[in-house]
This record gives sequence, C-alpha cells and structure tokens, in this order.
Amino acid sequence: MTQFGVNLLQLPPGAWSSQRHWHSAEDEFVYVISGEVVLITDNGEEVMRAGDCAAFPRNVPNGHHLVNKGGATAVCLEVGTRMPDDFAVYPDIDMVFDAKVDCFAHKDGVPYPAR
Repeated sequence: MTQFGVNLLQLPPGAWSSQRHWHSAEDEFVYVISGEVVLITDNGEEVMRAGDCAAFPRNVPNGHHLVNKGGATAVCLEVGTRMPDDFAVYPDIDMVFDAKVDCFAHKDGVPYPAR
C-alpha cells in the first residue's frame, strides 16, 4: 500500500497523540477502539469513546489532536493518506512540516536541526 497509512495508537493516561496540526494534502480519520480520549480542535474539546470516529479533511486549517485525560490506556486506529506534496501546520507552536523535503521547520521556513 502506498496511498495511505494506518497506525494503532495506544495513549496512556496523560499522553497526547501529537501536537495539534492539520494537513494541506492529506485526509485523516481516527476511530476509538477502547478507552476514552478528548479530541481538541479549534472548535474546543469533545470526548470520544469506544466506537466513536472523527475525520479531518485535507486543507482545512483546523488543528486537531487527541489527549487521554482518563485513568486507563486508550486505543485508537489512525488512517490517513500519504501525499508527497503535503505540508503540515502546527498552529500552537512554531513548527511546520514539508513532506517534499522531509523537513520540520520554524514557521518562517528555517529548518530545525537534524537529529
């Protein structure tokens, strides 16, 4: 498979799925398998439980991430397209990701040092 990726995400209590972000060219979908997470977007917070899902269309500037505010590990399935021209924006921090050059950078374009 080359057009989408799948990730089984296990979020222990207090963990985040990622920094809040959105993609220019990639659609994302998340399905809660077990436990409870809080979806945080520009619209606020929404509790998601087993069986709930959320979709994030490409090029919609509404950053999102999941946070486990509960006391047990939550398990989610993440599915997303993988596009070589994607550009991800992290609205809460000084970071973007340019898939064309596989580089995290500051919002002014200066690359972060490679590790």
